[in-house]
Parts: sequence; structure tokens; C-alpha cells
Amino acid sequence: MVIGARRGHRIVLVCATDGAVGEAHPDMIPEGETLADVRARELAAAADELSVSRLEFLGYRDSGMENTPTNDDPDCFWQADVEEAAERLARILREEQADIVTIYDPIGGYNHPDHIQVHRVGRRAAELAGTPHVFESTMNREQMKSFGEDPAWAEMAEDTDRSADELEAERNEFLEQDLGTPAADITHAVDVTGVVAEKKAAMAAHASQITEDSIFLTLPDDAFAMAFGQEWYVHYGSSQQGAPYLDDIYAVLD
Repeated sequence: MVIGARRGHRIVLVCATDGAVGEAHPDMIPEGETLADVRARELAAAADELSVSRLEFLGYRDSGMENTPTNDDPDCFWQADVEEAAERLARILREEQADIVTIYDPIGGYNHPDHIQVHRVGRRAAELAGTPHVFESTMNREQMKSFGEDPAWAEMAEDTDRSADELEAERNEFLEQDLGTPAADITHAVDVTGVVAEKKAAMAAHASQITEDSIFLTLPDDAFAMAFGQEWYVHYGSSQQGAPYLDDIYAVLD
């Protein structure tokens, strides 16, 4: 987003849910407010860090994590009618005359119900609005596995408050998941090391979700850049798949 804004593109961020399901320290929720109020304010702050010109909400309730009771809430995004939700998003795409829409991959990165629904709704909204380019934001599955096997996991214990055992448990849980997309199916690998400071600031803005002692924010700068300095995309409908990857999603506008 930051790269696109710097090139003069108008960046619009659409959030499907209110973020109301989750945990936050009571001190983080001012009297008279709800967690949804806090999350909306945090998202606005993060959007500012990412040079977003317009922030919109589709108006659905947070569905919570996979296989939790909140998945059954009739007002949550996971239960939303895809066609109705897609039309809400399509209206924004039409207003903006959007050329590109970015969504999650089919498994929502890590099987989060709302992320999976964003994929379904986003694909359909692009069809309804005639948005020509759909990019699925994903992770390189093989690279993520290799990152989890990197000895740097143990070295992180020296730079965080976590013990080596805690980090090892996190690493094992991480390696057991089939995250992202196989490398052979990816079309774009975008170097964003020049804007990782903005990415980190945007993460920090979500203080009710990512605390100051979070592994994401306590990573040394070089480790953070290694983890978040490259973004992976699948250009839906493109014949270009696998290495050598394309390196600029905005090139489709040239």
C-alpha cells in the first residue's frame, strides 16, 4: 500500500468486520466504549501509517478464530451471504473505479474464517464491479517452512522476554501448519524492505492485538525485515506462475 501511494495511486482499505471478538486488557477499553470501538480506532491509525486515502467497513461482526462458537453468529462475516457481501464491496470498487483489488488466498493465510470469506467475497465483488485485476495476498509455503527451521528461532530468545522453550513450542506449532501457497503457484514476489518501518508502525497501531512485547514487535530489525520484507501474490487468472517471479503488482496498470 505504501509503495502504491508513493507512486501516486489512490489506496482504499476495506475492512469486513468490527474486530469485536478477541481478547484485550480491560485497561485498553475506555469506559463507555467497546472492543469494536477500540479496534476501529486502531485500524484508522494503522491506515494512516500505510498512506491509505479511504477506509471503509462492510459492517459485519467478527467471526473469531476457526472452530469457535462465534463462527455460528448469524451476524458474523463467516455466515454472511456471499452475494450480498460482494455487492457491498462492489459498490466501493465501482465508486473508486478500482483497477486492482487485493484479497486473501483461498485458505485465508492460516484458515481464519473471515480471511477465507474475504477471498470468496473479494473474487465475486471483482466480477460484479468489473475490476480487472485480482491479487491474492499469500505466503510462500516453502519459504515459511524454511524460516521456521532457521536457527534464528533459538537466537531470538536473547532478544525477547520469551524463553527458549516457549520459542521452540511456537516454532513447532508454526511448522505443523500448511500456511500460504506452494511456491510453484505464486506469480509475484515483491520486495518491500524499503517500507518495513511503516509495516511495523502499522502493526504497533493495533495495540489491543499486538502488544509491545509481541514477538512481531520485539524482533530485531534484520529479523523483522527477513520475516516481513517480501510480499507474495497470486495474480488471479494469470498464466505467469512460479519462478522467476514478477516483482511489481502495479505493472499491470502500465
